[in-house]
Amino acid sequence: MLKALTVHVVPNVKIQKVLAQESVLKIWVNAPAHHGKANRAVIELLAKHLNVKKRRLRLLRGEKSHIKSFVLLPERL
Repeated sequence: MLKALTVHVVPNVKIQKVLAQESVLKIWVNAPAHHGKANRAVIELLAKHLNVKKRRLRLLRGEKSHIKSFVLLPERL
């Protein structure tokens, strides 16, 4: 069973960071919310924070929203 990660994204900031708040991760990225740039930056920063490869993260919902849900796929065998 795969569990979804809920993420609140703040795009277009100077300093990128990840902060765990209760059941939500808050992520600040310096990429603008335009043409998926912020989504790609979130995946990169989230993968680094979780110490996993980017290809293991999939955006479930929230492509054009500040609140997003990601799923962490299992390792390939």
